[in-house]
Amino acid sequence: MKFSANLGFLYTDLSLTDAVHAANVDGFDALECHFPYDTPPEKLKAALTQTGLRMLGMNTWPGDRAAGDFGLAALPGRAEEARAEIERAFTYAAATGVEAVHVMAGRTDGGTATEDCFRDNLNYACDLAAQHDIGVLIEPINTRDVAGYHLSGTAHAERIINDLARPELKIMFDCYHMQIMQGDLAKTIEELLPIIGHIQIAAVPDRTEPDQGEVDYPWLMKHLQDLGYNGHIGAEYRPRTTTQDGLGWMRALKGNA
Repeated sequence: MKFSANLGFLYTDLSLTDAVHAANVDGFDALECHFPYDTPPEKLKAALTQTGLRMLGMNTWPGDRAAGDFGLAALPGRAEEARAEIERAFTYAAATGVEAVHVMAGRTDGGTATEDCFRDNLNYACDLAAQHDIGVLIEPINTRDVAGYHLSGTAHAERIINDLARPELKIMFDCYHMQIMQGDLAKTIEELLPIIGHIQIAAVPDRTEPDQGEVDYPWLMKHLQDLGYNGHIGAEYRPRTTTQDGLGWMRALKGNA
C-alpha cells in the first residue's frame, strides 16, 4: 500500500515546507493538506520538487471557524464568498501541482435550498477543475464531530455524483467518519470504488494512529488490494504523542503489503 501524510494533522510542529521534508524522510509516499494558503505557493512547489512527493489534495477555506463555519459551498446566503474561495483553492492548486480540491459543504439545515446551492457550487468547481486537470472531492463527515454538516453519508454523496455526472467529481472516503456514521466499510468501499477518489484512515473512535480501535486496518488494507485499489491511503489522524513516534502502524502495514 502507498500512504500519504495529511499535513493538517501530522508534523504540525513544523512549517508546511519543513513538514514536506519530514514526511519524505519518514517514508511517506505522498502528501495531502488542509489549508496551505499561508505558505507561498512557490515555496510549497519547491519543497515538493525537492522531495519528489505528490500533493494529492487540499481543502477549500472553511470560512470563519471561530464562528462555527466548516465550509461554505452549501450555504445559499454566502454563495459569492464560497465561489471566491473555490477560485482561490484552484488557483493555489494549479500553482503548486496539488492534484485535487476538497470542496467543503458546511453546516446546513439540510433543506432543498442548501442542496441546490451545494450542487451549483460543485458544478462551478468542476468547471474550474476541468481547466486545470485537477480533481474535485466531496467528503461525507460524521455529525458527531461536526454537527449539522451538510454531507454526512455516502448515499448522499453518490446521488450528487450520479446526478451531476461530472468526471472531475469523486468521493473522499474517510474510514473514520464512515465507520461512525455507517459501519460496513468493506462492502461500502467495494460498491463505491469506481467513484472514490481518495481514502483516509484513523482509529475509531479516538482518531489517533490506525493501530487500535474498532477497525481492523490490516484486514481492510488487504481487502482494498484484493479489490484492485491502487491509490494512496491518507493518514489523517491526531498522533498520540509525536508524529514520528507513532509511525509503527505504517511500517507494519508496508511490511505486510
